[in-house]
Amino acid sequence: MSNGRPNQQYRHNHYVPEWYQRRFMLPGQNKYWYLDLKPERRTSGGVTYTRRDLLHWGPERCFAQDDLYTTQWGGIVNTEIEQFFFGDLDSEGKKATEYFGGFKHPSVNGDMLETFIPYLSAQKLRTPKGLATLQAMARLGNRNLTLMLLQRMRNIYCAIWTECVWQIADATDSPTKFIISDHPVTVYNRECFPMSQWCRDHNDPDIRCHATHTYFPISLDRVLILTNLSWVRNPYQDALAFRPNPEFFRHTIFNFLAIQTDRMLSEQEVLEINWVTKQRAYRYVAAAEKEWLYPERQLKNPHWRKLGEGYLFMPDPRHIHMGGEIMIGYEGGRSDAFSEYGHKPWDRDYKNEKRDRRDGAALDRFQAEWASMMGRRYRGISYDFYSRDRPPPAEESEEIHAHHLEADGRNRRRPGERQRRRRLMR
Repeated sequence: MSNGRPNQQYRHNHYVPEWYQRRFMLPGQNKYWYLDLKPERRTSGGVTYTRRDLLHWGPERCFAQDDLYTTQWGGIVNTEIEQFFFGDLDSEGKKATEYFGGFKHPSVNGDMLETFIPYLSAQKLRTPKGLATLQAMARLGNRNLTLMLLQRMRNIYCAIWTECVWQIADATDSPTKFIISDHPVTVYNRECFPMSQWCRDHNDPDIRCHATHTYFPISLDRVLILTNLSWVRNPYQDALAFRPNPEFFRHTIFNFLAIQTDRMLSEQEVLEINWVTKQRAYRYVAAAEKEWLYPERQLKNPHWRKLGEGYLFMPDPRHIHMGGEIMIGYEGGRSDAFSEYGHKPWDRDYKNEKRDRRDGAALDRFQAEWASMMGRRYRGISYDFYSRDRPPPAEESEEIHAHHLEADGRNRRRPGERQRRRRLMR
């Protein structure tokens, strides 16, 4: 900053970093396909026309906007948000993204986690869509104040996401790979259709709603999916009600062993995820192959609630259990404790027996339904009850599977169950 003449290098702002974009390009590729979902109307020489919607550009030209993070106070133009705040954030975020992009059990790296989650939170806020949401939430009419608030609120989503069930899914077996959008930290709730009140314009479903999934494509072949534990345990409850302990800013704890891996996506599932990415984009999507930008052309059923038979983003509930209280002892005798929802021992809901009984019965029911739908093979594997010396099996035993099938048969005969299933698939 100097007398209103800032360094021009920092006035062209990438709200989706170039290094991240390059993770979605094929080997040797330096340009990819960039689709404008809302091409502008222009008038030149008395003739009005619509700009081209499909462009073949390199990352240096995509997902960028001049002066997006530039503040102006009087006649002074300031680029320090881009230069220092996002400069450091992107540098560290790149390392953390690479770590989770190659994550395998039993790896545990707390430093990468503490970098990655704040990076994701800031990435959700920093896009044109995220800034518009932040400005509306805070009711700020001043752009400078919105950018100041962005820096203060950068960790807003961290606690909720830390307590989610993490799943890293793989598209290696699919000819179609992941696309990205101008809002890459994407939110999906099967009850919130694209034109519903929760999704219009810059709005996203609240991540604290039971049924809200958040996902972040990590590379061409890998995607991180975050699902509220309350929804995996009980997908029969109100999808739009808030999860237990919905407070944003607080301390919490993370269990690396509970990350689900080894879910291999079918091409239809990748197409469905790309369809959601495109529907939730603000204006732009990009892909290494032109045809990947149009997943709707190959989808068997684009109905919002029917994607993945209603469970596209759901982790495998057979690797989920009740309980989850974590107790920590420190040198000097100090101790700490967290419930699975981040409650502290003095919180009223630290132990909620009524909720646990209800959700325990729902989880048993859902595990049986899942086994009937998906078969014996697990669709995600965690190391929560396993170790390097005793890795988890790839599928459930014949005895447990038979038990699940029998239980699902009983559940289907329960009064109202057929109506519930029909309602789900409407």
